[in-house]
Amino acid sequence: MRRARVDHGVVSGTFSLDGQTFDVDNNIWVVGDDSECVVIDAPHDVDAILAVVGDRRVTAIVCTHAHDDHVRVAPALRERTGAPILLHPAESPLWELTHGTGTTWDKDLSGGDRIEVSGTTLTVLHTPGHAPGAVCLHAPDLGCVFTGDTLFQGGPGATGRSYSDADLIVASIRAELFALPGETIVHTGHGDDTTIEAERGALGA
Repeated sequence: MRRARVDHGVVSGTFSLDGQTFDVDNNIWVVGDDSECVVIDAPHDVDAILAVVGDRRVTAIVCTHAHDDHVRVAPALRERTGAPILLHPAESPLWELTHGTGTTWDKDLSGGDRIEVSGTTLTVLHTPGHAPGAVCLHAPDLGCVFTGDTLFQGGPGATGRSYSDADLIVASIRAELFALPGETIVHTGHGDDTTIEAERGALGA
């Protein structure tokens, strides 16, 4: 029987927005079995991502949002793997800051979409706030959710920059993420894992 799993790596690079640049470490998340997989986000370095993928066929590059540290190498990863890039259309302004208008993604994401890989399902949760088209990916069979930069260990992702909204990110977390089982493991875009239950406590929910 096919059995999906989560594979993980970390890669370093930069994040730039509003005229400032920061050094950041991004998590690489890959979901699949021994023959196929989905890559969540495309941070910094194609070879580092492919080291986690190995010799598997990549069926999709699913972007949680379009800040440059999450999508900068998405087109190059698409070229290397042949996999389509999936992104919420509300991320268009942020995507264009990195890639301009000459390069685009392949398929729009929306809340409720289901992405099938290796016998498991990733359900798309639209969670705007950190970015207008930010999404999280819930994998109930694996007991986890991939939150990008929407929810971290210790609370919501950063707001206060262009295209972000502090009240909206909290509302998104309460409506979409805190509806998940408390024991759900939260795989974040940066830093350590947490759980839904731990973050409910941090937000007083």
